[in-house]
Amino acid sequence: MRDNSALGNGGHGGAALLEFQKVNTYYGDLHVLKDVDYVIGKGEIVCLLGGNASGKSTTMKTIMGVVRPQRGEVMYDGEPIGKMSTNDRVRRGIAPVLEARRLFPRMTVYENLELGAYTQPRGAQFDQDLERVYGLFPRVKERRDQIAGTLSGGEQQMVAIGRALMARPRLICMDEPSMGLSPLFVEQVFDIIQTINKQGVTIFMVEQNASMALSIAHRAYVLQTGQVVLSGTAAEMQANEMIKQAYLGEMKVEGAAP
Repeated sequence: MRDNSALGNGGHGGAALLEFQKVNTYYGDLHVLKDVDYVIGKGEIVCLLGGNASGKSTTMKTIMGVVRPQRGEVMYDGEPIGKMSTNDRVRRGIAPVLEARRLFPRMTVYENLELGAYTQPRGAQFDQDLERVYGLFPRVKERRDQIAGTLSGGEQQMVAIGRALMARPRLICMDEPSMGLSPLFVEQVFDIIQTINKQGVTIFMVEQNASMALSIAHRAYVLQTGQVVLSGTAAEMQANEMIKQAYLGEMKVEGAAP
């Protein structure tokens, strides 16, 4: 049974770790994010829901500095990071878990994990971080010498999350962590996300599987055509009729025979 009844180490209303303040992004003339505001509190799991082409992945790219806002500001731990490089953002404690895993398929599992720690000094801390990942993902330890491209989708997702943890992040940004996974692996991945959060890592997650995401999240935002149209606690979202119909598979059929 998942527990999303209490906020983590801060929560909304406490200290904000990440904020979007009236962020506007463009691809050429295409206006993608339109005056977007998010607040992710320290210790929270926050999920971002929305359909295709709503701006969810652009949100993640904006956090990592791949896309730069034309207007508005991204704040991290109270400081603007709009001009900061992706590498510097990782060094400051922001780590991505990319859509479709994006492992280096011809490298071993260990080598992929090693790359996650490129911003960290080698030594005892590296070994501790590696053991932490192996403790969370025993299967990753079993497969550490295997070529990453030969793993199943679920195993690759575990390695991708492990790689992010090797950067010793304060914030992990996850883009569709359940995509392409079997139901069993989805359960395992979401259990691990909750465990990582309880260890003090803040999670901001884009996810199509709204039911699973809301079962572990503290709060959620809904993005449509680049605009935030709804936000609230996970419990409020689960009770919202629009969310039920659009994302939770509870469509009502008007005029159906009894």
